Amino acid sequence: MSEAALVTIEGGCHCRAVRFRADVEPRPKMLRCNCSICSASGYLHLFVPHERFTLIQGRDAITSYRFGSGQAEHLFCRFCGIKSFYQPRSHPDCWSVHFACLDDATGLAPEITEFDGKNWEGAISGIDR
Repeated sequence: MSEAALVTIEGGCHCRAVRFRADVEPRPKMLRCNCSICSASGYLHLFVPHERFTLIQGRDAITSYRFGSGQAEHLFCRFCGIKSFYQPRSHPDCWSVHFACLDDATGLAPEITEFDGKNWEGAISGIDR
């Protein structure tokens, strides 16, 4: 898709200490995962290639958490506790932005796929990366 067809989004955490901007497809393919951390937080994955993501502010407000395989780096605002984006295990060349943390999703028509994160090893081969 051409750069002109991308939509610029902005978002961040609840207290606004962490803010980001990204350019995404207008009809992004997104995942809703049922793993322990995603289901507990209601996380809805919008994948953004690293080169199309900019952290506007808050690098010093971010704290990291890893569990299980340790490959995913979950990034939380140390003030309000919200994970507005993180480095997923499934898409090592992308950030996963939490769709609910966007300021405005106008202009996006996501296609959401259910992902069986409880059975990650068996389900990962069935997704687009």
